[in-house]
Amino acid sequence: MQAAATVRALSKRFGSTQALDSVSLSFAVGEVHGLVGENGAGKSTLGKAIGGLYHPDSGDIEIFGHAVRRWDTRRAQEAGVVLIAQELCLVPDLTVAENVFLGREKRTFGVLHPGLLGRYRELEQVCGFGLPPDAPVGTLSIADQQKVEIMRALAREARIIVMDEPTSSLTADEAGRLHEIMRWLRSRGTTVIYVTHFLDDVLANCDRVTVMRDGRVIRTAPTAAETKASLVEAMLGEPADVLLPERPAPPPPGTPPVAEMREVHSGTAVRGVSLLVRPGEIVGLAGLVGSGRTEIARVLFGCDPVDAGQILFRGAAVTGASPRASIARGMAMIPEDRRAQGLVLLRPTLENVSLPHLGGFSRAGVLSRRAERAAVSELIERLGVRPAELDGDVAVYSGGNQQKVLFAKWLLGAPALLILDEPTRGVDVGAKSRIYQLIVEIAQAGTGVLLISSELEEVIGLSHRVHLVRGGSIIGEVPAKDATVDDLLQRLFDVPTSASTGGTP
Repeated sequence: MQAAATVRALSKRFGSTQALDSVSLSFAVGEVHGLVGENGAGKSTLGKAIGGLYHPDSGDIEIFGHAVRRWDTRRAQEAGVVLIAQELCLVPDLTVAENVFLGREKRTFGVLHPGLLGRYRELEQVCGFGLPPDAPVGTLSIADQQKVEIMRALAREARIIVMDEPTSSLTADEAGRLHEIMRWLRSRGTTVIYVTHFLDDVLANCDRVTVMRDGRVIRTAPTAAETKASLVEAMLGEPADVLLPERPAPPPPGTPPVAEMREVHSGTAVRGVSLLVRPGEIVGLAGLVGSGRTEIARVLFGCDPVDAGQILFRGAAVTGASPRASIARGMAMIPEDRRAQGLVLLRPTLENVSLPHLGGFSRAGVLSRRAERAAVSELIERLGVRPAELDGDVAVYSGGNQQKVLFAKWLLGAPALLILDEPTRGVDVGAKSRIYQLIVEIAQAGTGVLLISSELEEVIGLSHRVHLVRGGSIIGEVPAKDATVDDLLQRLFDVPTSASTGGTP
């Protein structure tokens, strides 16, 4: 078996966290190789080291039999290695086509050659993503930006492509198309290193899979020899099933809502939406990517304006809506993009958690550091943030631990309503179970929860009621206990029937 990439005794530390611990592993030419493990297992760090983004503290990297020195992303690309990181790296003001071919433009004596659109259309025939080449990337959804990253990697004609959670923002159809592209790359002799939490995708599309835990390789095996249960057991170190916890008891009939939307319109994204959330109730929003789920949440939280209709919170009409005012009223929101919209990556765990609540730790304008540290320390320990360090560098935390920091940030203020937009996106099996339990505990404590997720099993399994969203409107509502994934998908894709309703219960 010819090796495309080989690492030997690779180690990498971030502060007190040993992200990679003497990892040795080979990736064959022309294979799709899965890397799986809990958040913090080291799989993304390994992929980024191979892609040149991280420089290891010790150990060696070989690319097609040649040892590399002073490895970085530029040298990696010159050697045919391209990294598609989970944290997207695009230029918002440039167009799709300009981002795809950035750094690969054809020039003569520094003068750009025409024909960029022609090259883009040739690439689009392979990908089939349907992205407009002249659209500014900054105007695209996260899912579409992910597609731009994938196209850019293909444009570089890489021989090794590291894909870190490439399907986390894609629909099932789009993910299926990506998997077709991966198989096409393999047929051309390209090596794909596929880092993902979706174990079914690994088993269906990878030739071999490596399980990592605590920065070490546990085992590498052909996927034909593995099952989802065997992978989970290897990842966690013990047999485990990821089960949705029992949803809390619903609020008694007639309980006044904590939040309500009445025929709310906002631009063209939210059209006549009516819904309500009661204290202790989990209400789900189910819809396809682009259906308007996130836009509904943004309007409710005060990020986007209300053009018509009314929002009520704790029985009072909301005026002068803004995120700041919503937080002051007792509302909180965990956004879909935790790195861009939820966390301050240049600040430590302590400051990320306490930032919206500094007034509660201050007297006469003087901050009590002792009270702040005590409150945050108790919360991050309760939520299982790892490392449980107040001064930890949030920027290098795994996705699951970053998400737990976000939960801590808002739970510190004991909100009356918590809006969750894709709360388990990019989160491993272990962290996902803890987040599920946490959502249930939050509702049991009397907080109303509005839950948005592309994983319909989550919406059905955690919610009391599920609103179906399409085209910025609510096209129906179903009791979660009576719903199935097939039923929801059928209703989301089909034209609404006369029995579908969009009002409040």
